[in-house]
Amino acid sequence: MSWVMAIALVLLLAAGCFFIVVGSFSLVKLSEFFKRLHGPTKASTLGVGCVLLASLGYHWLTGSDPQPRELLITAFLFITAPISAHLMAKAALSLHMAERPPQPGHTPEADEDNPAAS
Repeated sequence: MSWVMAIALVLLLAAGCFFIVVGSFSLVKLSEFFKRLHGPTKASTLGVGCVLLASLGYHWLTGSDPQPRELLITAFLFITAPISAHLMAKAALSLHMAERPPQPGHTPEADEDNPAAS
């Protein structure tokens, strides 16, 4: 394996890890349901896709057989993540999640005053 391809695989892995961390961070830190839904479905899907592409590239470059499960994971991930996000958003819209009062003990003003508390 050439060093150029090794660097390309490392960059794919680094980009994948970056997007996974951003998606996880957005799931934990964002306040509303619709904001929290966007992070994991977009960023984490892209991150896992980059990691799986790096795995496919590694197997292809080393001459070992790429496993069909990696291709299946990639295909199912890119098919199911947008569909599940769409269904969760439709369910939240039908339940009027945006109009619900905040949970007891949780005030939006406190989040604005102290962002580290949320």
